[in-house]
Amino acid sequence: MKHRKIITTVSAIVLAVFALLTLFLSSSVIFDWFGIRAKEGHYVSFIVWANFMSSILYLVAVYGFLKIKKWTFRVLIAALIILIIAFIALQFYIYNGGIHETKTIKAMIFRILMTLGFSLIAYFYTKNNKLSTETKAGL
Repeated sequence: MKHRKIITTVSAIVLAVFALLTLFLSSSVIFDWFGIRAKEGHYVSFIVWANFMSSILYLVAVYGFLKIKKWTFRVLIAALIILIIAFIALQFYIYNGGIHETKTIKAMIFRILMTLGFSLIAYFYTKNNKLSTETKAGL
């Protein structure tokens, strides 16, 4: 039981940092805060929006991790689906001559793998929430 709480708490902390960083960077590009848009070079708008949406879902998942909620997995899978669809769209965009930064591809692969990793943690460490609640209650 204690092991589960440690894993979910550490996951929540790491995911919170990742989510807040993603939220800051994507919203900075979208809303042109702090001159970050110019520093990003040839950013791809739909990728930035996918990252922004994912960051919101990550923050919801942080709460799910902290409360060891079963739905945390579904929230992270939703973020993963958004990212995969955006990555596929990026491949079409690139194939059709769209201007992009090569770091965008690497960043998307990294983000997809991170989200997959957090999804797996959520699946294995939050799936028996009812059992853990009953154990706490002494049932």
